[in-house]
Amino acid sequence: GGRLLGQIHTYMRFGPPPPLPPVATPDLASALATLAAAFADVLSAAAADISWQSAAALAASLCCVYLLGAVLLSEPTPRVDVPVDEDVEPKIDGSTAKFDAALLTAEGARREPSVVYCWDPSSMDMLGTLPVASAEDVAAAVGRARVAQAAWAGSTWGARRRLLRTMLRFVTENQRAIARVAVRESGKTMVDAIFGEILVTCEKLKWTIAHGEAALRPERRPTGTLAMTKRVKVEWRPVGVVGAIVPWNYPFHNVFNPVISALFAGNGIVIKVSEYASWSTLYYGRALRAILAAAGAPTDLVQFVTGYGSTGAALVGSGVDKLIFVGSPSVGGHVMRAAAASLTPVVLELGGKDPFVVCDDVSEAELDRIAQVACRGVFQNMGQNCAGPERFFVADAAYAGFCSRVGAIASRLKCGPPLDDAEVDCGAITMGRRQMGHYQALVDDAVSKGARLLVGGYTPSGDDPLAAGSFYPPTVIVDVPESADILQTEIFGPIMCVVRVADCGAAAANDDEAVRLANNCDFALSSCAFAQSAPRARAVAARLEAGMSASNDLEGSTYLSQSLPFGGRKQSGFDRFAGIEGLRGLTTPRAVCDDALEWLPFGLGALLRTAIPPPLQYPSRGGGFDFASGLIELFYGEGVSLKLRGVAKLIGAAAK
Repeated sequence: GGRLLGQIHTYMRFGPPPPLPPVATPDLASALATLAAAFADVLSAAAADISWQSAAALAASLCCVYLLGAVLLSEPTPRVDVPVDEDVEPKIDGSTAKFDAALLTAEGARREPSVVYCWDPSSMDMLGTLPVASAEDVAAAVGRARVAQAAWAGSTWGARRRLLRTMLRFVTENQRAIARVAVRESGKTMVDAIFGEILVTCEKLKWTIAHGEAALRPERRPTGTLAMTKRVKVEWRPVGVVGAIVPWNYPFHNVFNPVISALFAGNGIVIKVSEYASWSTLYYGRALRAILAAAGAPTDLVQFVTGYGSTGAALVGSGVDKLIFVGSPSVGGHVMRAAAASLTPVVLELGGKDPFVVCDDVSEAELDRIAQVACRGVFQNMGQNCAGPERFFVADAAYAGFCSRVGAIASRLKCGPPLDDAEVDCGAITMGRRQMGHYQALVDDAVSKGARLLVGGYTPSGDDPLAAGSFYPPTVIVDVPESADILQTEIFGPIMCVVRVADCGAAAANDDEAVRLANNCDFALSSCAFAQSAPRARAVAARLEAGMSASNDLEGSTYLSQSLPFGGRKQSGFDRFAGIEGLRGLTTPRAVCDDALEWLPFGLGALLRTAIPPPLQYPSRGGGFDFASGLIELFYGEGVSLKLRGVAKLIGAAAK
């Protein structure tokens, strides 16, 4: 009964389903009788005694009936089981080899290693190696994806939703395994993984399942003034094969994010993962193949390639139809130049230095809330976030209270290996000592120019337990001057930089100064502003130069609404992923025009097809210019006299 009702439901919404099994009618009758009886019981009980108790019973019963109907009408979603084998959950003991960072340069400073080394940055345990894909390997991967995409391009919306529902079921049923793999790969905590990897992926899947078809269905558009017998529309055709070069900070989400949009738009995809996040593709790759197979989609739709810069360059030049790059501005520039050779369109998301503005009217209670929000924004995933606050501009009246609160929170955070310790707040730095050297240089420069360290700000060494892994302690640095490099250079780490906004004598002037400071940056990805007055917070947020903004909430809150586009301005890149814009960005818009009156009987439809008027036919009879001028005056001119003149021109031109 449930299967048959699901097929009927699909027919009503999306057109004819596959042929019905020949025996289901009694089941349907039984299911409908059950629903009808439930409604009858509820209504008869309500009629007997209309009181608040019976009204509550009525409401509860209706909810139960609704849930029962939803279950009966839902199409079964395939279940996928992908064991976490030893290749992604190795048995680590005291004899496990440790990763030596010297391996990355052992073959020469100008040569890439011959394999991709994989290690756990929190323990430095060696996890294994993966091959470096050559240009030929990349071309082969693109070729496989292209063959699969040719079959997938004509898939129905129902088939695409089924694929994403299968994916969503796998994610929700395998949260711990997905998170543990991400933790081993990147060093983040399990809490950071469940929020930053899994929750946002589920939200993207749910939004795309519910709204993706509406975004990509052909869209009717108004016809032109002179095209009154036509109907026009835009079709969103798959681009073909998408190439994605993704970073290491969220190994799971950075893979599934482009996969969801690319596949729902009818494309195939080839993903070049970071050399710092390659090991997890063993598990995530197996999962995707199993999901594709279970949903009846071609299993070659998603391809992975691992390697270094040369592998990424090969993907850029491989003939993919669109490229997504997430990374640094310097590498993004190289990608854009390389893509220009083949006119391959690119999406560039190049990071940011998001401003976090606190106005002078916030109360003490509000400061308590803001301090927790600020610390979550900075120390989530150890600050290794594309969209995350790095620069805090706090009004003079709120400055002392803000600094004391965030300093107290940061000083109590537990830093260390996160995998099996639920009380660890801050995990490891994925790129290790190289990245921590970058942090230390920025902190030292700021201190040399007058900034003060409240918490952290050092690289663990010697007997410090944190020195055994890639850990940089949570850091709060205050009184940061505008001249400090740390206010212009992306940190991508667990460092909160607090700038005092001087008291300018009036609230409006204080906000002006905060906005000036916040906009004095080459990055413009996201932003947020906080004030006791909600209109004031919105007004300040609206003036911040950024592709995304939030008021009285962390700027990353926009990402929890996957209907919104994600992307920035200036050095933060251009184009968008997520939302309607992101889905349509992975398609080619195709303008379509046809005759609207073909249905008319007696040949009238054919009679009204476009024909070239005699004054415009070849060879010219000399009246073409006057005829076109008459059309313009008649249909676009202002005033009766001009329109009448246009009619006269048309008559005169036709007479020639």
